[in-house]
Amino acid sequence: MNIPHRRPFQSICRLLAFALLTTFLSNVAATSSLLAADKPSRPNVVLIMTDDMGYGDLGFVGNPLIRTPNLDAMALRSARMNNFYVSPVCAPTRACLMTGRYNYRTRCIDTYIGRAMMEPAEVTVAELMGENGYATGIFGKWHLGDCYPMRAIDQGYQTALVHRGGGIGQPSDPVGGEGKYTDPILFRNGKAEQMNGYCTDLYYSGAMEFIQKSHDAKKPFFAYIPDNCPHGPFHDVPVADYEYYRKLNLGNDQFPQKKGHPLPKKADQDKRARIFAMITNVDRNIGRLFAKLDALKITRDTLVIFMVDNGPNGRRYVAGMNGMKSWVYEGGIRSPFFAQWPAVLKAGQTSDSIAAHIDVLPTILEAAGVTPPKNLKLDGRSLLSDLKGQEIAHPPRTLFIQSHRGDQPTLYHNFMARTQRWKLVHPSGFGRERFAGDPKLELYDMQADPLETNNLAAKKPEVLASLKKQYEAWFADVSSTRKNNYAPPRIHVGTPHENTTVLTRQDWRHTQGRPWARDSAGHWLLHVVKNGNYDLHCRFTAGKAKGIARLKLNDRNITLPVPAGATSLTFPNFKLAPGDLKLEVVLESGKTKRGIHQADLVSK
Repeated sequence: MNIPHRRPFQSICRLLAFALLTTFLSNVAATSSLLAADKPSRPNVVLIMTDDMGYGDLGFVGNPLIRTPNLDAMALRSARMNNFYVSPVCAPTRACLMTGRYNYRTRCIDTYIGRAMMEPAEVTVAELMGENGYATGIFGKWHLGDCYPMRAIDQGYQTALVHRGGGIGQPSDPVGGEGKYTDPILFRNGKAEQMNGYCTDLYYSGAMEFIQKSHDAKKPFFAYIPDNCPHGPFHDVPVADYEYYRKLNLGNDQFPQKKGHPLPKKADQDKRARIFAMITNVDRNIGRLFAKLDALKITRDTLVIFMVDNGPNGRRYVAGMNGMKSWVYEGGIRSPFFAQWPAVLKAGQTSDSIAAHIDVLPTILEAAGVTPPKNLKLDGRSLLSDLKGQEIAHPPRTLFIQSHRGDQPTLYHNFMARTQRWKLVHPSGFGRERFAGDPKLELYDMQADPLETNNLAAKKPEVLASLKKQYEAWFADVSSTRKNNYAPPRIHVGTPHENTTVLTRQDWRHTQGRPWARDSAGHWLLHVVKNGNYDLHCRFTAGKAKGIARLKLNDRNITLPVPAGATSLTFPNFKLAPGDLKLEVVLESGKTKRGIHQADLVSK
């Protein structure tokens, strides 16, 4: 067989070309592999928010007595926003957090009596993440509606383990679970379940079980852990942590007070010991959470955010700032904001850009590669470039925070407007529905005076006027989001989603006495979906004398006798037609009239 003889030079050239090509392709493959390793996959997201834990309740910010080693370590591993704001009370913060919109757009304007319910048409971060392939779960406090269509499971959460209302120990507690932080009755995907253990431990265990299942299913997850601690009442706290703190001197003189606003001379040290115990328990569970992420080897590609919902529940250390929960001074609305994501964010990176709860949804969406619908109007912007330390020139912005009691917002009442430098504030108080005369506005230069010690309202009238005008335009804008913008949402009954609707004082429209007092009264605003028969099982505190119970259904009345000492009764088999309904039950005994505690409305 004749084999053609190749010229040596040609053969060498071809061999050299082949070698070069092979090397080039190997380098490309290696580079591609390296880039793939460096480029994070769609991150998992964990959003942690505590309840009534203030800015100063961390060792990291200078609290010398509290034990928060896991949060302190997280802070050092995280990128941080140094000027991050929340609402002065909880439900408004939660509405902003879930929607990326100011809560005045969402119908959620207060914390109880029907004004903590969020408009069900609002689009939540859970809905957006779920629609884009994420498993979604919530573990703790929802506080945006206990009944269909406003429950967490109606608003995008595929897995839910929550308590009702604004906290354990409130009128929304289920029968048998009243005030139980230990062994509470929680609601797993809408169904009551008797739990064993302390509430915070249960939330984190539920979250870790959800994380494990999502990981096993090879599905990215969004886990929202809004603990109800350290919100009161304080009768049931982790015992060992309480025993540690109650032995310490927790007086206000034990905390740094050289700068800013001094704390009151007296402090309820036992209450503080209980609050600190709850916070240390939260911190321990955050340590458990990170250990779980480490064990699953997903820490690198998991974005974990920590924040609080408002200022502290009482005057205590807030790093020299002024105020507490419900105040619009810094101590009532400043939150720590830690974001740990090792694949993307550099430990210790900080940003002084002003930011707020409305920015969390856009930040999470950008991190997850989720594009919001074009018709969705967001008030917030993504903080990812700030957290990365990228020098991007953002347009100047003004943030607005406002919260107070009442059935709808009042212009100028208990608000702040904040630019990068200036802060306009009217600290008229959370509890008063009216303030006398013109607003007494205050102005602070937050770059020169971050602790708000020097009111410049009289010296900088042009700045005050500009911010006041911006605030007025914002108030008009959010108030006109939809027709009847501040009308309370209605609970839907007679749907396949919720056969039994539990009506509590959390969601009633209060009409008499103090909202949750024994002799108060109120009604519920409902929307009946299905024509049919219903039963109403009522629960109430016993009366000494006999009387009657009057069920009011719009203009229709049904009465039943109430024996002395009775604590429950049932209105059986009455008809409801589709449409809006005002439902009220009044207990009458002589000249005394009062409302019930709870009612179960059952569609038959």
